[in-house]
Amino acid sequence: MPLNQVSVSILLGEKSASVFCVTEDVTVDEAVAEMNRRRIGSLLVKRNESVCGIFTERDVLTRVVSAGRDPQATLVREVMTENYKSIGLETSVEDTMQIMTDQRVRHLPVFDQGELVGMVSIGDVTRWLLKVNEMEAENLRRYIFSEYPG
Repeated sequence: MPLNQVSVSILLGEKSASVFCVTEDVTVDEAVAEMNRRRIGSLLVKRNESVCGIFTERDVLTRVVSAGRDPQATLVREVMTENYKSIGLETSVEDTMQIMTDQRVRHLPVFDQGELVGMVSIGDVTRWLLKVNEMEAENLRRYIFSEYPG
């Protein structure tokens, strides 16, 4: 099936439904500890139960480390990405890959009618593409090396 006809809902169905979040008033140190504990590269940031930003490894490097800020004294709200990119549940895998490439982002929150339903990372897309390509290659091998049915 062409990538423009497969929605990211397929990717979300094959991974944990957990989306990890922090509140905007936690310190960078606490947020990074959570990212390390979960082995993830980003956290969504909430303000009063709604998503107000995303905090990523890149934010740590560019807005904290490079700026010489103290991670124990800096709040996530001061260094998070507020104007984050997101996608809808029915966004195609092809469009998701294009957004990640064009916007140079590795994590996209997924919303359905304004409700947060998941997070897709570039790793999720890569794993799914690898699986699809392996299945396609196996099907081609079976076709080529099978007995002629006629």
